Amino acid sequence: MAAWDLTVTVEDLGPDAPPLQISVTSDLHIGGVILKLVEQTNLKKDWSDHALWWEQKQQWLLRTGWTLDKCGVHADARLVFTPQHKPLRLGLPNGATLKMRACFSSSAFRTVMGICRVLNLRHPEELSLLRPVEEKKKKKDKDSSEELYDLTDVPLTAGSVQALYNGMPAHFADSPKTEAVYKMLSVGLPSPAPEAIAKLYRPASVVDKTHIHTRWLDSSRSLMQQGIQENDKLWLRFKYYTFHDMDPKYDAVRLTQLYEQARWAILLEDIDCTEEEMMLFGALQQHHMTPLTTSKKNKVHNHLIFDNFPPCRPKRLTLKGYKQYWCKFQDTSISYYKSKEDCYGEPIQQLNLKGCEVAPDVNVAGQKFCIKLLIPAPEGMNEIYLRCENEKQYSQWMAACKLASKGLTLLDISYQSEVKNIQTFLSMQRSNSAAPAAQTDDSINTHSLVSPRYQKKYKPKQLTPRILEAYQNVAQLSLTSAILKFLQIWQALPDFGISYFMVRFKGSRKDEVLGIANNRLIRIDLGIGDVVKTWRYNNMRQWNVNWDIRQVAIEFDGNINVALSCVNADCKVVHEYIGGYIFMSTRSRQQSDTLNEELFYKLTGGHEAL
Repeated sequence: MAAWDLTVTVEDLGPDAPPLQISVTSDLHIGGVILKLVEQTNLKKDWSDHALWWEQKQQWLLRTGWTLDKCGVHADARLVFTPQHKPLRLGLPNGATLKMRACFSSSAFRTVMGICRVLNLRHPEELSLLRPVEEKKKKKDKDSSEELYDLTDVPLTAGSVQALYNGMPAHFADSPKTEAVYKMLSVGLPSPAPEAIAKLYRPASVVDKTHIHTRWLDSSRSLMQQGIQENDKLWLRFKYYTFHDMDPKYDAVRLTQLYEQARWAILLEDIDCTEEEMMLFGALQQHHMTPLTTSKKNKVHNHLIFDNFPPCRPKRLTLKGYKQYWCKFQDTSISYYKSKEDCYGEPIQQLNLKGCEVAPDVNVAGQKFCIKLLIPAPEGMNEIYLRCENEKQYSQWMAACKLASKGLTLLDISYQSEVKNIQTFLSMQRSNSAAPAAQTDDSINTHSLVSPRYQKKYKPKQLTPRILEAYQNVAQLSLTSAILKFLQIWQALPDFGISYFMVRFKGSRKDEVLGIANNRLIRIDLGIGDVVKTWRYNNMRQWNVNWDIRQVAIEFDGNINVALSCVNADCKVVHEYIGGYIFMSTRSRQQSDTLNEELFYKLTGGHEAL
């Protein structure tokens, strides 16, 4: 077989060194090519992490047993001999930037697993990497001034369970510098200055929110294949809002970073919340940073006994248009009538709540106590609003709806405790003017605890007493409990965990928004800004992509077919989101430490990943 020359650039020889030319034959395997290159460099070093990168094809040649002929490599190929692990700047949810080595040759999914092993972050499948939003730079060297926490010397570990020393993984206990990095990861950073919050990008509309999610990397392809170079910056974020097996004992870093991601989502108005909720979020942030001293406030929780929602108990069911009806709750269903006198006959409609979605829509100060119900229907989901008259009524109906959604009745043993939990939650949002005045603390910067909307609306001296009032309700919590309470309230927000994409549905002539949550897909009309249709995953029969026309097609029970193309993102991103959430639903507590990678790629990547 005839020999021919292969040109290879060896990065370790320096940027100015000419490429090497080695004589090869088509039946020479990749391992043999690497051996010839190493011999020709005359460099004595560990080459075990190096591999060949094929520039024109944008692919790695990692199968060392394959021949050049089988790989399709000919004399015109330009190969680069380069390390597989390279430095990467990693933007964390708390705003800090790490510099660490990451794998540029594995799939992004595996690369994230490796990063999470170093950072002691369990369940890496919930996270992913995305390209940061471009910032306007006033000068070219702006990035060089950012503070970097350097972990490039930390060895990459293979095991998923870390050995702990002094409460931290062994590789962080090596030096004061790495100990400081672990403290930053697991304890959090100080509250940002109001000016810093005001300068950061905030989405002004649901259309703006669609842009950030177009930046997620493809989990089935490597960083190099997606144009990421050494020392580039990427963001590490929680992508899938299904947090499995959260345990404060093992999840110090995970809890802190999730809290930080939630905090910034609220501060940058990426998710809407009421004014009372913002004050409570501010109080919990302050508690996380510096516990304050406040006067004690005695609370009395009334243990309300409700006689199993007897027929004809007067309640209000408010649909869009706010019509008043007479309602009764029985088993797992709500029946409503025109009047109390009609309630012994046939109802106007009976709503079975089993399998429905239940979300609060509450403004305590404004005496608004609404319950949003998404009830399964053959063509999607029906949206219904219940409006209650007061806190007592709301607590009982909300508890009943939550139990009914799980197929449980009011006779279930958990009903009274559910009512009490809801009342406690409402009391935390209530501002009690009759309570003893809280001790003011001029050292706290309340504008750094709320979003720019409230920075503009209120002066610090107006915010401080309101945040301190809310603080009295959480002052007795431990730091971990305060974080968990923050995350609990965040997850209870109506728009929690929805990722938005601009799409065009088949048969439609206008752009619309697709919201992807952990259990449903949402169709949003841009003209009116309202949810038009909701489809649940548990009614999904199959989904696939027509890669030729880049269209996602989904089939639901009842012969409901939905097809859409993406306007400002690759359809692969949407396909991966849906498949990722399906994958998350397959996890169980018994298998928490083992991931079925093959299933993840099959569900998220389609034929391209396989």
